[in-house]
Amino acid sequence: MTEKTGENSPRRDIAREIARRYGNLTPEQLDQLSETIIPINVHKGVSILKRGDVCKSIYYVDHGLIRQYYYKNNKEVTEHIAYEGGIVMCIESLFKHEPSHIAVESLEPSRLYAIQYDEFEKLTQSSYAFCNILLNILKESLILSQHKADTIRFENAKERYARTIKDHPDIIRRAPLHIVASYLQMTPETLSRVRTAASEAED
Repeated sequence: MTEKTGENSPRRDIAREIARRYGNLTPEQLDQLSETIIPINVHKGVSILKRGDVCKSIYYVDHGLIRQYYYKNNKEVTEHIAYEGGIVMCIESLFKHEPSHIAVESLEPSRLYAIQYDEFEKLTQSSYAFCNILLNILKESLILSQHKADTIRFENAKERYARTIKDHPDIIRRAPLHIVASYLQMTPETLSRVRTAASEAED
């Protein structure tokens, strides 16, 4: 069933939230943005984007837990985990319209809103307000990626775990242990030792 896009529709609510976080839009522009949004409900373990698919949307996580991952030496490596209010996208595939090396799946039953990039790009050509929203989404994504890269480069396993507990406790609480370990780039055994040491330090 297609959701209505009126003043109180879920799609407009998400458009309003995106505008609140990333830029200002007029009521008419909110209507335009809401028309680019498609609601997606998925069960746990569903592939939202498979490796080799072309990413065509920016995904806003309304509720649930979503991960992006790739394969290295035939093993899955978790690159990013998003939850309520998070953004998920495969930037290179999105902009180049090429097959993605990154896959996206749900770790929990989730509700996403897909912002169709081709439609949104048309809006950026009509108004600076939409350009500003896209710019701020990209800024946030790049900053998160830089923070993650710096954590891997400069912090040890204990420090990475402590930072994630502080900044993203939902990841530690909700994601399976082996996926958290992959996200923090450590073995499950190392993560288990770090968690035990952190718990003992709190006692």
